[in-house]
Amino acid sequence: MKTNYTSPLSQRYPSKEMKYIFSPEMKFRTWRRLWIALAETEKELGLPITQEQIDELKEHALDINYDVAEEREAVVRHDVMAHVYAYGRQCPKAKGIIHLGATSCYVGDNTDLILMTEGLKLIKKKLINVIAELAKFADQYKDMPTLGFTHFQAAQPTTVGKRATLWTQDLLLDLEDLEHVIESMKLLGSKGTTGTQASFLELFDGDHEKVKKIDGMIAEKMGFKSCYPVSGQTYSRKVDSRVLNVLSGIAQSAHKFSNDIRLLQHLKEVEEPFEKSQIGSSAMAYKRNPMRSERIASLANYVIADANNPAITAATQWFERTLDDSANKRISIPESFLAVDGILELYLNITDGLVVYPKVIHARLMQELPFMATENILMDAVKAGGDRQELHERIREHSMEAGKMVKVEGKENDLLERIAKDPAFNMTIEQLQSIMDPANFVGRAVQQTSEFIEEIVQPILDKNKNVLGITGEVTV
Repeated sequence: MKTNYTSPLSQRYPSKEMKYIFSPEMKFRTWRRLWIALAETEKELGLPITQEQIDELKEHALDINYDVAEEREAVVRHDVMAHVYAYGRQCPKAKGIIHLGATSCYVGDNTDLILMTEGLKLIKKKLINVIAELAKFADQYKDMPTLGFTHFQAAQPTTVGKRATLWTQDLLLDLEDLEHVIESMKLLGSKGTTGTQASFLELFDGDHEKVKKIDGMIAEKMGFKSCYPVSGQTYSRKVDSRVLNVLSGIAQSAHKFSNDIRLLQHLKEVEEPFEKSQIGSSAMAYKRNPMRSERIASLANYVIADANNPAITAATQWFERTLDDSANKRISIPESFLAVDGILELYLNITDGLVVYPKVIHARLMQELPFMATENILMDAVKAGGDRQELHERIREHSMEAGKMVKVEGKENDLLERIAKDPAFNMTIEQLQSIMDPANFVGRAVQQTSEFIEEIVQPILDKNKNVLGITGEVTV
C-alpha cells in the first residue's frame, strides 16, 4: 500500500539478516523459546509439569497463530497475554503452565536482550570485514606518498596507506568496545514483579535453593552464561544505553571516514565506486557525487543522536519499573541497529571499490613539496659553505614570491627555479630536484603501516577468519 508510511530504515538501508533479528517473527518465536525454557526449568526443579506438556509446547514453537493473538490483543489490550492465550489454544494440555510465575518482562526483556546480542554479533561480523578491506587497501598503498593535511591545509606528506590505518584504528577501538559489551551481555532471567522472585518462592513452597537456580538454568538453555544478579521488574535500562553507545561509536568512526572520502573526492585524488549507469546529478550529467559516503554520514548522524534516547530513558526510570520506556525502546533500539547495519554495508562497498588517482595525488604533492623541502635545501646549502642567516632570509623571500605566484596568479610553483638562479645557494636545479623525492618526506609512514597491519590487524583477522567474507547469518 502506497498510502501508508513505511520506515526508510527498514525499506532502504539494512540487510535482510538484521531486519529478521528485529522482526515480529524473531521476537515471538523467542517468546515461545523462553516459555519452553521456563517450563523445562520448573519441571526439572520439581513442579508438576509433564514431558507431554513440554513436547506439546515444542511442537508449536515455530507455527505461531498470529491471527488468534491479534484478535485476542484487540480485546485484552496486552500483547504478552494475547500470545499466552494463542499459544494455549494450540497447546491445550500445556495451557495451564505457560508463563507460570512469570511477568510480561520475562519474555519482553529477555527477548530484547537476546535480540540486541544477536544484533551485536552480526555487527561484529560486518565490522571485521570492513577492517579486513581497509587493511588490504592500506597495504596496497602503504608506499604511495600523498599530501598530508592539518586543518585541511597542506602539511607534511604521509602515504595513502598510512591514512587508511587511521580509519582502521578507529574501527579497532570500536571492535574492542563491541566485544566487551557482547561478552558482558546477560539475561534478565525470571525475577518477578519487583525483582524479588516472590512468585517463584511461593511456587516452590519457600525453597530458596531451587528458586536461586532458576535464572542460571534459563540462561544456559537460552545460550547465555548468566543473568543479571539483581533487577527490578526490568533489567537496568543502562544496558540499552551501553549498547547504543557502542553503535554510536561505530557511527562516529564511519562518519569520519566518509568525511575524508568526500574531501578526497573533491580533490579528485580518491573516489568511491561509481557504477556504469549511475546518475550523479539530475541537472549536471558530468557530476560524480560521493553518494555512498554522504549516506553513511546521514545515517551516522541519526545513530549518534539516537543514542540519547536510552540515556534519557535510563535516567528517568522510577524505582522497580515504569512503562515510559516501552514505546521509546521499540523505536530507538531496533532503528539504531538497522542504521549501523546499513552504514557497515555501505562502508564495505566503498572500501571494496575505492579508486585511487596516483597522478593527481603526485601533482598536488609536488606543487606543495618545494615549500616543505626548504629546510632540507637550507641545510645542504650550509654544508656547502653558505651563511645560514643569509640563506634563511633569501629562501624566505623566494618562498613568499613563489607562494604569491601560486595563490594569486595561479601559476606553477617555481621555488626551485628561483633558488637555482640564486648564486648564494650554489645549487643546480638537478641537485634541488634530487631532494624532492617524496619518499624522503614521509617519515616512517610505510613502516608504521606494515607494522600496524602485521602486528595489530592481522592477528585479529586470523582470530576471526571464520567470519571473513560473511556479512549475514543469524544464529538464532
